[in-house]
Amino acid sequence: MKADKSNKPSAGTTGEYEFPGEWLTAPATGDDGELVMVTGRTDVARFRDNPRFNIRVTVSWRYGDSGMPDTATSLLMQDVAERLVREFAADPVAVLTGIYTGAGLREWVFYTLSLNIFGRKLNERLADLPLLPLQIEAESDPAWHEYTEMSQVLEDLD
Repeated sequence: MKADKSNKPSAGTTGEYEFPGEWLTAPATGDDGELVMVTGRTDVARFRDNPRFNIRVTVSWRYGDSGMPDTATSLLMQDVAERLVREFAADPVAVLTGIYTGAGLREWVFYTLSLNIFGRKLNERLADLPLLPLQIEAESDPAWHEYTEMSQVLEDLD
C-alpha cells in the first residue's frame, strides 16, 4: 500500500463515538490503484510490549467491488466497530490497531492474547445484529509485522 503524501493524517475519531487512544487517518493507494483510508492507533506500546498479544486477527467485510461503502453500510460498520472497541476497552484481551476502508473492503485489525476469548466476545457483542458478511482470519504475529507496515504508511506522510 502506498501513502498519498498530498494529505496530512488527522487525529481521528471514527463516527460519533470517540475511540480510546491516539489515532491517525491517512489516504493511501491500494495495490489496484484505488483509494484506501488507513486509520491506525499509535499508542499501543503496552499491548505490543506484552508478549501475550501475539495473535493478529483481521475481521473483513466485503461491501462491494470497489470504492467506499454507502451511508447505511458505513453506519452499520461503525456500530460493529464501536461495539468491539467498547468490549475490549472494558476487558482488554484484544486491541484494535488498524482500520482499512476502500476498494470494496473494510478490515479491522486486532491483536489479541486469546482466539477463544476474542471469538466469544465478538459473537456476544454482535449477536443482536442481522447476519453480517464478516470473514475472520487469524495468524501468529508476535513481532507485529502488520502493525509495523501500517505505521510506516502513516509515518511516510510526515
